[in-house]
Amino acid sequence: MNYLFSVVLVVHILAALGVIGLVLLQHGKGADMGAAFGSGASGSLFGATGAANFLSRTTAVLAAVFFVTSLSLAYIASNKPKTTGSVMQDAVKSEAASTTVPVSSEAAKAPVDADSKAKDIPR
Repeated sequence: MNYLFSVVLVVHILAALGVIGLVLLQHGKGADMGAAFGSGASGSLFGATGAANFLSRTTAVLAAVFFVTSLSLAYIASNKPKTTGSVMQDAVKSEAASTTVPVSSEAAKAPVDADSKAKDIPR
């Protein structure tokens, strides 16, 4: 299970870096106006609009991969079995957390010495 977590984590990081890079490479909506006036984008490898379609589709695919790996990492991390400790370790922790001492009825009815109270008062 640890091997699967590592593989999904590497794919997740690569998808995140890919999305960041592709978003930075893309031009805004206003950059298309420059292509109409001969800025040189029409002579590129993909043509004037081909690069935008390729980059936007690749960004969408990497974003989907990022989303799926995010869900996968959350699922793997939440369903990781405990490998250390014992079964009784959890029982001891929960018992120690609830350390309320019940007062017995005999202790509540016991008379209190007046002298013991007087010794506790600072002078």
